[in-house]
Amino acid sequence: MSKFGRLAKAAKYSVGATVAGVAVAAGALAAAPAASAAAPAHQSNLDGWIKQSLAVLHSHGIPGSYQGIYRNVLRESSGNPAAINLWDSNAAIGTPSKGLLQVIDPTFNAYHVQGTSWNIYDPVANITAACNYAAHRYGSIDNVNSAY
Repeated sequence: MSKFGRLAKAAKYSVGATVAGVAVAAGALAAAPAASAAAPAHQSNLDGWIKQSLAVLHSHGIPGSYQGIYRNVLRESSGNPAAINLWDSNAAIGTPSKGLLQVIDPTFNAYHVQGTSWNIYDPVANITAACNYAAHRYGSIDNVNSAY
């Protein structure tokens, strides 16, 4: 075999090994778990809770806007997720309004949205259930401009 033949043969095996190495590496990448397209992390404050709730709402086809939620939260609880109304007609019959959007337990349970906590005081669960209720009753939380 000529020197050129030996070089060509060596190059073939070298290229083949490189191609095989790339294929193995590509296979390893394909087998590796992909970076999840998880929802972005939101801050644990009113802004973050609204954004997280909107992500859940929109994934379920429930309408609502940041402005509509924000406006109603400020009116209902001033942004306090532990707010509870112990003086209105609901409280008088034993079902006080609770949380950011002042939801009563039966309404929260009926309009709870899958993927959120069953704790009525959980800010995202409270917002999401209230918005689901408002969507069914008024078309959207955006249409609510007073107690509902």
